[in-house]
Amino acid sequence: METPLVSEYVYDYPIAQVWEALTGEEAMRDWYFPQLLSFKPETGYDFVFSNDGLPYQKEWRVTRVEEDRLLAHSWIYKGFPGRSEVTFELFYEGEKTKLVLTHTGLESFPSDPHFARSRFENGWAQILGKNLKSFLIRKIQ
Repeated sequence: METPLVSEYVYDYPIAQVWEALTGEEAMRDWYFPQLLSFKPETGYDFVFSNDGLPYQKEWRVTRVEEDRLLAHSWIYKGFPGRSEVTFELFYEGEKTKLVLTHTGLESFPSDPHFARSRFENGWAQILGKNLKSFLIRKIQ
């Protein structure tokens, strides 16, 4: 039975600003993945990444978009079995924004330390708990 990884974060900014950080190509390079070359928040769009020389190259596709509310994309590693999906959902919290991350399909990846659930948990804590928060503070204030 699959157990999705679910995390919640609250940012001191309105949804429009968090949405722009989640979907703006330049913003995403800053807080999400610097290897990102091209992105559009359009269902079916394939992310374009530079080859950073690591064995775990990403092959991601946008799977769902609801403006100012939801962005989802596949999370696949080229040449490895398994497919997961990442969903970012935004909710109003007064003047703040709550982001709920749901990452499903982690069990489909090989039994290898690189694909360990704890690695994804720690990664999301860094990416959303620190990187995105710092980005919003730097770019909005």
